[in-house]
Amino acid sequence: MLSYLELPSSAMREALDLILRVAPLSTSVYISGPSGSGKEFAARAVHAFSNRAAAPFVAVNCGAIPRELLESELFGSEKGAYTGSVRTRPGLLEQAAGGTLFLDELGDMPLDMQVKLLRVLEDRRFTRVGGSQEIKADVRLVCATHRDLMKMVEQGQFREDLFYRINVFPIAMKGLDDRREDIPRLVELILKRFRGHGVGEAPKFQPSAISALQAASWPGNVRQLRNVLERCCVLYPGQSVGRAEIERIAAPRKVIDRVEETMALFSSLQGLGFGRDAEPAPEAPALANGEEPERDPPSQEAMFEESSLEPAPSMAPDLLSIPADVSEFLRATPDFNFRDHMTKIEIAFIRGALSEMNGSVSGAARMLGLQRTTLIEKMRKYSIDREEA
Repeated sequence: MLSYLELPSSAMREALDLILRVAPLSTSVYISGPSGSGKEFAARAVHAFSNRAAAPFVAVNCGAIPRELLESELFGSEKGAYTGSVRTRPGLLEQAAGGTLFLDELGDMPLDMQVKLLRVLEDRRFTRVGGSQEIKADVRLVCATHRDLMKMVEQGQFREDLFYRINVFPIAMKGLDDRREDIPRLVELILKRFRGHGVGEAPKFQPSAISALQAASWPGNVRQLRNVLERCCVLYPGQSVGRAEIERIAAPRKVIDRVEETMALFSSLQGLGFGRDAEPAPEAPALANGEEPERDPPSQEAMFEESSLEPAPSMAPDLLSIPADVSEFLRATPDFNFRDHMTKIEIAFIRGALSEMNGSVSGAARMLGLQRTTLIEKMRKYSIDREEA
């Protein structure tokens, strides 16, 4: 835990000092900073160094849960509170009892929910949806957002009384562009965490590569750096990486070689056991004169039919297969879009899991190996309704 906070920049040293000062206390903490700057990691550090470290740390992204579900997610619900509620379900406040509740992206919380959260902070009590019995909220609250809450208060988008209630002990996390001296150490730590996670063998970064990383722009901060390093592991496992490779991969406005990257991504899927050889196409019957019949070329719709998991009658891979020659496949299908193809895979599996679990989001999340809130976010992103799956 400390290794990620003991970075050389003055901004990180200041953040670590504030975390160590407030952690043993019961004070509410407000963490600000741009997306990907490490706000959740700071929240986990506050919990880890507190007297509540042995109790649960429960994190929730307020912007990832539909507003109609957020209240029941936070406070829980009684049996019969709404249609389909067949049992009493504890909310995140109860799940975090004795520990820490981390409310990420608090700026995305609806105004009506802000009122209810303010009451919890003031009275330390709450009531489940559909219930009447008050429950004690024995949690430490840590909030975070990338938004400017003071500006939102001025615009009437965030309650002023709630802002001053959570802004007891602020900790500001700086973006990576403001602490480039942390990048060499971050590279070491991120690559160390990759080991044993199926990412692939780490490349050998030359000093010129580290210099290029420090010179690059990082609007996505540490999260973007992690993505760049993971891409390096996929494309150059165990190989030497210099300035040219980093400048090509890390520059967001430069086009990455489509054939090279897609081949590497397909290969990584195969290496993880997801790929399988494409089934040979059935032989067409010969004509009376012994000649082969002409075949019409398959349409793009037929090649990438969303609902079909069977191999397409062309070079196009099915959802998990890999063509024998990826380069030839990409040249033969100029309209192929890797991102769209992977999106169709996600949609097909989400719908399949929801159908298999009779519309149960929790059951589908378990089947897919996802957090429930992650699945809800994906369903909202792709406009998937549990009733229509």
